Amino acid sequence: MTQTFGATSTTDDVLGTVSLQGRRVLVTGVSAGLGIETARALAARGAHVIGTARDLAKADKTTDVVRQAAQDSGGGFEVVELDLADLASVRACADALNARGDAFDLIVANAGVMATPLGYTKDGFETQFGTNHLGHFVLVNRIAGLLRDGARLVNLASSGHRFADVDLDDPDFRTTEYAPFVAYGRSKTANILFAVAFDRRHRARGVRATAVHPGGIMTELARHMPAGQIEAMVAQINEQAAAEGQPPFQFKTVPQGAATSVWAGVVADADAVGAHYCENCHVSHIVPDDQPLGLMNEGVRAYALDPDRAEALWRKSEEMVGEKF
Repeated sequence: MTQTFGATSTTDDVLGTVSLQGRRVLVTGVSAGLGIETARALAARGAHVIGTARDLAKADKTTDVVRQAAQDSGGGFEVVELDLADLASVRACADALNARGDAFDLIVANAGVMATPLGYTKDGFETQFGTNHLGHFVLVNRIAGLLRDGARLVNLASSGHRFADVDLDDPDFRTTEYAPFVAYGRSKTANILFAVAFDRRHRARGVRATAVHPGGIMTELARHMPAGQIEAMVAQINEQAAAEGQPPFQFKTVPQGAATSVWAGVVADADAVGAHYCENCHVSHIVPDDQPLGLMNEGVRAYALDPDRAEALWRKSEEMVGEKF
């Protein structure tokens, strides 16, 4: 009988005694928060984890727990340099991985930024769309040949996708008034749509892609938000929750937040999660765009899973990065 997990399940609850000996995993963004915990949980089950970090010195200081887990389990852990906001760095990282030629059983596209001030990547893309989506789009597609048959891609998305659909006419806010959470929403919708399109291209050989919402967690992701903004958002959420007769919002712990990533990547049925959006360790349901959806409610907007929208984003992304995949 399949065990049921939920919002309070941790990575260790989900993985239990699963053995990942001989499995190879790539996790982006392992220098903080969810990335560290995701890498630790997988390495603790014997996986060889390759983590990426923009700042290798920082990652060296923050990942002792992952190295120890790998040592104790007979797994492995190493960190490679990757700046998702610089396509030269992304391509160099992909080239190095391809040159090694070692296959992967799982990619967790975990790294990202949130609610940044208006800015642009080294290639001229709006910071959040360029980092969260386009950087991963190029990296994953360039190393797609390293994914073993039956492998999985897990894209870290967010309930923040509800803030906005992608804007294929003005992805970089050249003519649209910039709003940090609208930009974040666009990038997180793009993460989901990328999973949908990638899944369609690779599922014939058993490679499945999914997107996950980790939940509300206090990590470095919120570092760009002004002081007091998180508290104000929580107060607003709780006011709405009280009006709906729901309990107040509670942040997840980091192990609870990373649980859906490892559940979707290792434990869940591949056909169940492929081309879907998951939260709280299960596949979520679609909520039509014309129905209200509070931040405490589960659900994914239909536009984020629209296969035609996913294909349009794929074509636009290829145009923006100057590569066909």
